[in-house]
Amino acid sequence: MSAIYRLVSKLVYNRLTIKFYEWYLGRQIANGPKPSHVGLILDGNRRWANQLGLDHAAGHMAGAIKARQLLEWCLDLGIKTLTIYAFSTENFKRPKEEVDAITKIFKENIEEALNKNVIEENQVRVTVMGRMDLLPPDITQLVRKIEAASAKYDKFFLNIAFAYGGRAEIIDAVKKIATDVQSHKLEIKDIDEKEIEKRLYTAHLPKSDADLIIRTSGEERLSNFLLWQSAYSELVFTDIFWPDFRKYDLLRAIRIFQKRERRLGA
Repeated sequence: MSAIYRLVSKLVYNRLTIKFYEWYLGRQIANGPKPSHVGLILDGNRRWANQLGLDHAAGHMAGAIKARQLLEWCLDLGIKTLTIYAFSTENFKRPKEEVDAITKIFKENIEEALNKNVIEENQVRVTVMGRMDLLPPDITQLVRKIEAASAKYDKFFLNIAFAYGGRAEIIDAVKKIATDVQSHKLEIKDIDEKEIEKRLYTAHLPKSDADLIIRTSGEERLSNFLLWQSAYSELVFTDIFWPDFRKYDLLRAIRIFQKRERRLGA
């Protein structure tokens, strides 16, 4: 009985300590500038699963649950735009059973978001950024449905980069420009950064450039994520695997962001 009591006491103490730390960090960042657009590279699901002796599908499921928590944290903090890197065009090279598991989890989460009115309650505009033609028709139909259902909202923007690649995004924008030039809708002399940004996947956002990009799992690279939009982003890398990411990890990243001097090239 005493062993159980000690275990419960330790768990309660740890939880209270974490809550206090979150409160402390919240106080530290309360009066500083907060990033209006945060990008997050959700990395480490498979290694997290390997550590626990689980299959990779379990890691991706845990990662999806964590992504829902992340959305809640960003809503609480007043971060207007969140872009998460969930699945890249390169990830299609993984084993078929893993790709199928990831797309199944993605589909289930979209269905849950639609059925639970999460989007309406929080007035979240959801956009799935990527090559939709690479996904099964039932998933693309769901994507269109959730995008249409949330298109009227502008309180918060959630962008899910799925079947996404930063180079592919720029290529698609260039193709649109070439088409507009060919059809005489655009003059070559008028092509500038704004014209390119109008044709990127993030064109609908109030601020397409990411202020802060966070990557989990210890890797320190962008891996083809928001290549155009990250030109002046602050980058924060953390060793923790994505399923273990905690609210105070997000708060610490924002504190790092606030301590940096952002000159934006000036």
